[in-house]
Amino acid sequence: MPQGSYLGPLMFVILWPGCLTHKFIDDTTMTEILNKSVASSMQSLVNELVKQATETGMIVNDRKTKEMLIGSILKDPPLSVSLSGTLVERVTAFKLLGVHVANNLKWTQHVDTISSKVSSRLYFLKQLKRSGAGPEDLLCYYITVVRPVLEYACPVWHSSQTAAQTKTLESLQQRAMKIIFPAVKDYTLSLMFAMLTHLSHDVSS
Repeated sequence: MPQGSYLGPLMFVILWPGCLTHKFIDDTTMTEILNKSVASSMQSLVNELVKQATETGMIVNDRKTKEMLIGSILKDPPLSVSLSGTLVERVTAFKLLGVHVANNLKWTQHVDTISSKVSSRLYFLKQLKRSGAGPEDLLCYYITVVRPVLEYACPVWHSSQTAAQTKTLESLQQRAMKIIFPAVKDYTLSLMFAMLTHLSHDVSS
């Protein structure tokens, strides 16, 4: 049906395969929690999802569908799930709603990804300064374009960071403060001028 129609979201919401399901816009995440020695039912759940989608005139995109195993099940994994005859790719990490989730529940890939993204945006911050932008404009750019990348979905992953990862992310903000307030040598003082907090303080509060 036409994108943006009133019936579109309703048709999407009624898909319910019979397991723990999380939906956002047009993304669906199906979750199965298995006890030891219990066989997986994910294949039948996927079949039910495809059946419901077909009956309502929708198509489940097999190219964008991934499977990830977490926990002790990795030692004795079940057979891979297939979607309409196509084998679903089994991955060790997946970008879910902007957050890189790994099957070991560590955040190395996610922190590395956002660090790279922030570093590229700090380059543009330098370019703005070289073009004559003042501290207020530079700070506005940092608050609206850079810091949201550092904070995105942080309640999900921040508490599980290593000390090294916390330091890495904080150093990126410190670099930004040096660009915006080059005359201020103390990092905490520069944050006071910017009316910002340390990243770790902002999350914990």
